[in-house]
Amino acid sequence: MSAGLTEDTYRNPVIDADWSDPDVVRVGDDFYLTASSFGRAPGLPLLHSRDLVNWTLIGHALERLEPAEEFAGPRHDCGVWAPSLRYHDERFWIFWGDPDRGIFQINAPEIRGPWSHPHLLKEGKGLIDPCPLWDEETGEAYLVHAWARSRSGIKNRLTGHRMHPDGSSLLDAGKVIVDADRIPGWFTLEGPKLHRHDGWFWILAPAGGVETGWQGAFRSRGFFGPYEEKVVLEQKDTDVNGPHQGGWVRTASGEDWFLHFQQRGAYGRVVHLQPMRWGDGGTSRSSEAESGGGWPVIGDDGAPVAVHRRPGLPPQPPAAPATDDHFPGGRYGRQWQWTANPRDGWATQHSADGLRLTCVRSADAHDLRKLPNVLTQRLPGAPCAVEVGLRLDGAEAGARAGLAVLGDAYSWIGLERGPHGTVLLVHRFAEPLAEKERDAEHARVVPEGRVRLRIEAGPGARCRFSADTGDGFRPSGPVFAATPWRWVGALLGLFALAPAGPGHAGSATFTHFRITPVTPAS
Repeated sequence: MSAGLTEDTYRNPVIDADWSDPDVVRVGDDFYLTASSFGRAPGLPLLHSRDLVNWTLIGHALERLEPAEEFAGPRHDCGVWAPSLRYHDERFWIFWGDPDRGIFQINAPEIRGPWSHPHLLKEGKGLIDPCPLWDEETGEAYLVHAWARSRSGIKNRLTGHRMHPDGSSLLDAGKVIVDADRIPGWFTLEGPKLHRHDGWFWILAPAGGVETGWQGAFRSRGFFGPYEEKVVLEQKDTDVNGPHQGGWVRTASGEDWFLHFQQRGAYGRVVHLQPMRWGDGGTSRSSEAESGGGWPVIGDDGAPVAVHRRPGLPPQPPAAPATDDHFPGGRYGRQWQWTANPRDGWATQHSADGLRLTCVRSADAHDLRKLPNVLTQRLPGAPCAVEVGLRLDGAEAGARAGLAVLGDAYSWIGLERGPHGTVLLVHRFAEPLAEKERDAEHARVVPEGRVRLRIEAGPGARCRFSADTGDGFRPSGPVFAATPWRWVGALLGLFALAPAGPGHAGSATFTHFRITPVTPAS
């Protein structure tokens, strides 16, 4: 157990990796969470918990991104933005915005599916961060969404619609219900989550940007406004910069909690759990005499908590989304995502353990950022060591495979078939604007054609690469500082490639992928 913690407390972040834009729902004694997946496939991860602290990844709701042809190659800042997860009419519902196409909806009778085919609810550019609400008292349904200025030229506004109760269509053209340009000091209002509570319509939404912003609360007696607002969570004197978008959930016993993200550079958007209560906290334009009390108070009187009492829920064993993988029968775990919609034949099943990746031919084999056939998972937010075994079976000159840290810049270490049939240990990198990668270390011959690869990711996501070709791990190249990929944190990736050309170029086999915590040297 971590220093300073007891069985009755937890420490933030509760999910220490890039689970961007989380939203959460309770169904019975179970809590479920989804997050943005942008251009990776499968999309819309589904996490489960019984105590709001320990989470496991149980699947994905979106097998492929639509339209499939547009996501045949990497589109790292497109695809699935900021989903909302709800449970209504004995079904799970997920709404999300694709900034280039519009607002989509899927639903399922069980969290593990089967999920419906994506339904385009509202077409248009820059429509993001949708959230539905079914008013149980009146039977009416509503939808609110934000705007991406990069696609629409509009930002800092929330638009509301009446929605058909079956979620199939919107019943009006929409109306701006919050214009944050009219609120002094507010900018980049986004990520709304819509609720009905205590006779009010509530919108919990962040503003001010992911690095330095705050969490706001808006309320109105009528859905279309007017709304008044308060700041209910901000950094203050803590280390949690810009506490951002998230979801409110109430336990069966009536405790309120709020899950949100914190932007941490190359580590992406890690997830924090904040206590929440209803009181008079926050800073409002309106006087209490005009507006009354009953505003949400999140964290420690509006500041994020680092350590706090656990929710009053049955104790659960420690758990976190899976990372390690032995690839039984050639199958990979649900923690892995491709950088675009996958194609048949990239990974093949077989009778033994190990991930067998085909050396996919590509004219872009010199730049991993342009390739759809990189199998990725999130870089942990704490110092760690990543290890994997690799055997290169591709016999063609230029066939290669390796382990990468992938972002706006990237670096990888692995094996490549040389021009005379030898197998070489290579270590390469590419800067953010570079069109081709360069050597980070001189290549050397690996007689057996197999190697163990290792990346030590230290504080600040500073990565040291090494390899063991039979005589122990030896360091390779300089330290590489991992970088995010615009909205996405740095990723760990496995790949197998070959130069463009005809015919089959062979394969590579990865074994025993493992991530272990590392205590930084003092």
